[in-house]
Amino acid sequence: MAAKVAPIPVIPVSAARWEEVAARLGPTARAYAAAQGFAGKSGRVLVLPGSSGAIEAVVFGTGDDEGLAQSPFFAGKLATELPAGHYRLEGPLADANLSYLACLSGGYRFTKYKESDAPTVTFAPPTGCESDRIERIAKALAAGRDLINTPANEMTTDALAAAARALAARYGAHVEEIVGDALLRDNFPIIHAVGRASASPPRLVSIRWGDPSAPRVALVGKGVVFDTGGLNLKPDNSMLLMKKDMGGAAAAITAADLLMGGNAKICLHLVLPIVENAVAGNAFRPGDIYRSRKGLTVEIGNTDAEGRLILADALAFADDDEPDLMIDFATLTGAARVALGPDLPPFYTDDEMLAEAIARTGVAVQDPVWRLPLWKPYRSMFDSKVADLNNAGTGGFAGSITAALFLQRFVTKAKTWAHFDIYGWTPTAKPGRPEGGEPQAARLVASMIEAKFGVA
Repeated sequence: MAAKVAPIPVIPVSAARWEEVAARLGPTARAYAAAQGFAGKSGRVLVLPGSSGAIEAVVFGTGDDEGLAQSPFFAGKLATELPAGHYRLEGPLADANLSYLACLSGGYRFTKYKESDAPTVTFAPPTGCESDRIERIAKALAAGRDLINTPANEMTTDALAAAARALAARYGAHVEEIVGDALLRDNFPIIHAVGRASASPPRLVSIRWGDPSAPRVALVGKGVVFDTGGLNLKPDNSMLLMKKDMGGAAAAITAADLLMGGNAKICLHLVLPIVENAVAGNAFRPGDIYRSRKGLTVEIGNTDAEGRLILADALAFADDDEPDLMIDFATLTGAARVALGPDLPPFYTDDEMLAEAIARTGVAVQDPVWRLPLWKPYRSMFDSKVADLNNAGTGGFAGSITAALFLQRFVTKAKTWAHFDIYGWTPTAKPGRPEGGEPQAARLVASMIEAKFGVA
């Protein structure tokens, strides 16, 4: 058996500690660092040679961020800047778990269709790290990214459902899948209407896991595998990234993976309405009116506001169980991006304690979100003269808020509910977050639920 390769130490060093760290280096490494003018500047990565010419160590400048206390995910920068090799973060880290996760998640590559020419960089867990848990989180995060990054010609409605079924099989969960016209039989009329024009049939996947006597938690994820906008057709530049419109489902699947893998003390219900919003002779139309699963009638003001429609039926279904906590994830509105940009998803809830827990956990696990209000006076914006609701609303203002208010109408039995309007994509690579699909808020939600209900 080949001997294990000893990891090369990577030393995060602040400007204040550089002289102390430099004194402990070998003479060759110390002289090389001096020649390169290294002084602990934030973001500077310097590979140090030993007397033989091989890499002796790496120093990673953190500026005034001692131990990466302010930005533990900054360590993810190492995954893209180091030469090929096996490394380990050394020295005092404020949060060894998050720094290790940043390194692992920063090394993610989507290579299904094109091999990466990036050097192979691997990391050993730093001292004090819960390595098994962090590696499990990184694996679930990578799987969620893969789902979003896969193009719609392969990520069909059945393929997304198959990913959910595979997750259920891995954890021994019960799966129910309702496909095509069976949605009408089982009272999911709006999911059917939105997805019926596609050659890839609409469906609803329901997965149940855990002790039925435990607190009931429902996760609902918008699964639009591609969104043309329907008959209100999107312009070409708005359609380019619409493979990511199932990012809400990917986030819900990722959160469910983390909760089941961590053996959370909950009774979990994962609900995924899955459609393609396509254009054909039987596509749903502006002006159509449908009676939802909840019984509320909905006038179609715009076929490109389809995500809230499929979520309406799915939320009503999950709500029937009277869950202790219900959370939905959806790539729902461009208005959320205008307000907060791609990196900071808004969330909505009327529960002050839940809002505080979400905000606190988001900061703690480096999965940031920001609360926006469920401003009740805006409810009149989606009034209809001929139905209970209009899916598009009027006026063009407060688009993310009005979408959340629309969804709230379909949640009446859950003890508490929160909605996340995520982007599901990282447009510009950042430390620990490569460009591409991102199941935003999944880590936050899983961590918050584990903290609230415990793990076995």
